[in-house]
This record gives sequence, structure tokens and C-alpha cells, in this order.
Amino acid sequence: MSAGGAIWITRARPGAEATARRVEALGFTALVDPLLEIDFLSPAIDLTGIAALAFTSANGVEAFARLTAARDLPVFAVGETTARAAQAVGFVEPLNADGDVEALAALIARTLPGPVLCVGALQPAADLPALLDSEGISTRALAVYAARDQAPEPETLARLASFDAVLLHSPRAARGLAAVLEQAPAPALRVLCLSRAVADPLTAPLREARIGSVAFASRPRESALLDLLQR
Repeated sequence: MSAGGAIWITRARPGAEATARRVEALGFTALVDPLLEIDFLSPAIDLTGIAALAFTSANGVEAFARLTAARDLPVFAVGETTARAAQAVGFVEPLNADGDVEALAALIARTLPGPVLCVGALQPAADLPALLDSEGISTRALAVYAARDQAPEPETLARLASFDAVLLHSPRAARGLAAVLEQAPAPALRVLCLSRAVADPLTAPLREARIGSVAFASRPRESALLDLLQR
């Protein structure tokens, strides 16, 4: 794909803005129009008996940091972006699973840290507490944000056929795009996904030729996703 084309960024803000900057640094034009909106929640924070924190997204880190000044517990992060977010708010040397939720569970299980507080979304894409419970690790879940579906702007729909690619960071955003494509097919559109799990909801749109192609990153990290723009 030649640089200079337009790329639709669908992830929620504020992460979308950082992605847009990286896309533009590669020579593309970025359009930020999220398919998800993040609502921060206000649960009570009780860290009694907790030995470590586990974060499955940067949104979870930001939401948690708004609720408490506690930064002294060990932190496990699902990937590079989440680990960087944890460092940015004051956690020291978070352990990075550099993968998906299954990789995060495996990393935690190898260290057996004791009771883990799993911090994340109200409706998570994967059940980290269940994975840890199956390994005999005690957990508590804490929902600190909710993701809400958001329809694209009419201007985005009008330009759908002209985008060089659309970037998807989550299965939920992929389901949102699939719903959009039912009413506004884009047979030439290239869809680039953070992982195979993100790409899965697009099986039917691809089979029915409502999009042109689907590819997913070799590793579930944004640098690998952006590498797909150069192919």
C-alpha cells in the first residue's frame, strides 16, 4: 500500500489520537472516527488482600489511575501499550505479557503472585478471572470503564469506498464495522486487524464481498498492525 492514502482509525479516544499520529508519521492521512466510546466508571477501590493488579487495556489503566493513588502493587499488563500506560501513571516496571489475554493469564500463572485484581471493562472481550481461576489463582474483577458502541459519522460513510484501509483494535469494533457494512458495503476496502480474534467477526462480510480483504497482525501489538500498512 503506497503512503499518502487515507486510513480510518476506529479505536476509542484517547488511544485513537496516538494511533493517528503513528499512521501520519508513516506518510498516510488519518481519519479518527471511533466505533466505540469509553465511559469511565466510579467503583469503590478495595485493595485489601490483593497481591497484584492485572490490566487488559490502557483504558483500564487510565480509569483505575483516576480512582486511586495506589501505585505500590506489582502490575501485569496484556501488552506493550498497556504496559506503557501503566508506567506513565506511576507503576514501576509492569510485567508485559506481550500478547493477548491468554498470554497474560499464562504470565500471571507462572509467577503465582497470589490474589489478583483484574481491572478492565464492564463487558470484557475475554474472561481473565476465569482463566486464572482455572489455574488455581484467586482473583477479583473490577470494572472501571464501559465501552459503548458508536455509529460512524455520515461523512465517514460517504468516504468509505475511498479509504485505503480501516484499522480495528478490538472484536467489538469489528462487530460494529460488520453492522455498518450491512447497510454500506465497501467491496474494495482493506481491513487491518490487531489479531485473529479481532478479524473473526468479519468472516461473513468478507465471504459476502462487503469488504475487499481482511488481514491481522503477526503479533497483537500496534506496531505489528501498522506494519500491515506497508504491504
